[in-house]
Amino acid sequence: MSSDAVSLPVLPPPRTVPLFALPPHDCSYLPGRAARSRGFLCERMPGELYHAFMDAGFRRSGRLVYQPVCDACRACRPLRVPVEAFQPSKSQRRTWKRNQDLVVSVGDPEPTEEKFAVYARYVRDRHGRSEDATPEAFVSFLYESPVDTLEFAYRDAAGRLLGVGVCDVCPGRSLSSVYFYFEPRDEKRGLGVFSALWEIGYARQNSIPHYYLGYWIDGCGTMHYKADYRPHEVLDADGAWRRPAGQ
Repeated sequence: MSSDAVSLPVLPPPRTVPLFALPPHDCSYLPGRAARSRGFLCERMPGELYHAFMDAGFRRSGRLVYQPVCDACRACRPLRVPVEAFQPSKSQRRTWKRNQDLVVSVGDPEPTEEKFAVYARYVRDRHGRSEDATPEAFVSFLYESPVDTLEFAYRDAAGRLLGVGVCDVCPGRSLSSVYFYFEPRDEKRGLGVFSALWEIGYARQNSIPHYYLGYWIDGCGTMHYKADYRPHEVLDADGAWRRPAGQ
């Protein structure tokens, strides 16, 4: 599918690749709208190239690298945090203090039965999608990656696994949050916020200038939290990253 097939301009990929149209589906974020994407499957890609694809509005899910190209809609806008400029809010600082008992390990992604059990409870209780919680889908979604990927595991003092974050990394350029899943019964800890703060801190310690949070949609309640990490930048239609007014 070419960019001529959509009614609004779309950023071109940074390298010529054969793109195919994904089947249309109901938009998960804006009710009453149909969503369309284009993409390609990739076995392996250098981090620098994937970083360039993210700067053209692409993301990955497993080995699928995709870009939203919905008719008459460009509401999905990539959002990133400039790590050195980031300042946590009072609420974020409280969440950070609340979770200082956690032990965080960083390593290569590895699917295990323990992690799958947490993931299955997460998608069932948080998203009502028990049918998606199969070991095969779990591995293909989170543990098959065409780029260098890190896994952040969050455990309590007793060693119980509370959450797992998967991030793509391009050294010296970007750390990109792919997904975070956690134990639903520990929801009050604010583990999603804590994991983002920890990953931003990891990026700062490793001289990675930008932390990518995926797509953000203005006015979408389920994505509002991404704009709470300030300052942040969103990708405009001309391919430039800009801070929203008021920051």
